[in-house]
Amino acid sequence: MGNLVAIVGRPNVGKSTLFNRLTKTRHAIVNEQAGTTRDRQYGKSEWLGKEFSVVDTGGWVVNSDDIFEGEIRKQVILAMDEADVILFVVDVVNGVTDLDMEVASILRRSKKPVLVVANKTDNNDLQYNSAEFYSLGLGDPYCISALSGSGTGDLLDLIVSKFNKDTDEIVEEEIPKFAVVGRPNAGKSSIVNAFIGEERNIVTEIAGTTRDSIYTRYDKFGFDFYLVDTAGIRKKNKVNEDLEYYSVVRSIRSIENSDVCILMLDATRGVESQDLNIFSLIQRNQKGLVVVVNKWDLVEEKTTKVMKTFEEAIRNRFAPFTDFPIIFASALTKQRIFRVLEAAKDVFQSRTTRIPTARLNEELLPLIEAYPPPSNKGKYIKIKYITQLPNTQVPSFVFFANLPQYVKEPYKRFLENKMRERWKLCGTPVNIFIRQK
Repeated sequence: MGNLVAIVGRPNVGKSTLFNRLTKTRHAIVNEQAGTTRDRQYGKSEWLGKEFSVVDTGGWVVNSDDIFEGEIRKQVILAMDEADVILFVVDVVNGVTDLDMEVASILRRSKKPVLVVANKTDNNDLQYNSAEFYSLGLGDPYCISALSGSGTGDLLDLIVSKFNKDTDEIVEEEIPKFAVVGRPNAGKSSIVNAFIGEERNIVTEIAGTTRDSIYTRYDKFGFDFYLVDTAGIRKKNKVNEDLEYYSVVRSIRSIENSDVCILMLDATRGVESQDLNIFSLIQRNQKGLVVVVNKWDLVEEKTTKVMKTFEEAIRNRFAPFTDFPIIFASALTKQRIFRVLEAAKDVFQSRTTRIPTARLNEELLPLIEAYPPPSNKGKYIKIKYITQLPNTQVPSFVFFANLPQYVKEPYKRFLENKMRERWKLCGTPVNIFIRQK
């Protein structure tokens, strides 16, 4: 679980094209959410039955026009820290550049498998040019054309063969897994310490836990869950920790390995684009969400009115998904810390909500009759029957209609909101599928 492939390389070598090619094989599981900011840089891919995530590190840089060496160096170091396999993309047409050499010299120190991907090999003559990439000292170059897709199958075979054989920790499935995520300095570690108390350092001092998710079983005060912690023990000196866009890449594993994400916001800073990036990762992985506004002790005016305004602002930024708990807390003074856990537990329960088919039809069909989907090209849309799909990650419902293709996003949202009003679905995404009868 949780293999991460990072794409690195200088600008204009075709990283995004390769990214799109690796991730577009993914079917309709990924929601095309409007308004999610940097969705182009993170995706999921599957090959030979193995699922993995792909990150295009280049896309996380804010002003990508003037990427100078420093920025690329940071990306490469980030990839070496976080990824399981690194794809170093170079361009056959341009050959080896100074910047490629520089990237290679950092990658040669990496303990991770690095594959040199010679992109833009659009014809056989160009294959001979790829020999010069041996000078990078990273082994055989693999010739592909990300544009036409030639060579990408072999590349995928190779990527998957490099994954560590799955060493999954023994984690009991029924017990919820919570991940605390958020930007640097939002107070993630303080809140985890507040939950766990002081035993924390004993838990993680196991050799080799740096890499993958560490699950800390938490079992007191009537709670029982795992806290997912992926950072492990990280060497602080390598990268300036204030690098904003790292927080997103760092969160990927925790989010993927959890059921409910506790997203920490800093009360003194409000919602920033970085928070939205992490939020969009949570959304795209269909995880439960609890938002914690931390450092509430530092806010001067703590009136109900201030809370209301803050809450509305958060829901507006995260719209259209607005049905999630928001808790104003302070990890420092431990104020409302247990509310956070209670909320996470409730959201976990919402994820597993089952609504009997009879009740769905009894309650929703009259409503749909009163507010039918708008007719399209003079055709009337009728929804006849509703049922919940079994064994899904989040509550998923099928509405059977005569003309499913005419039921548009706004109406689906209307249905979702009506269901949220009636049943306990707070904090969890809901899937609505309209199918042919």
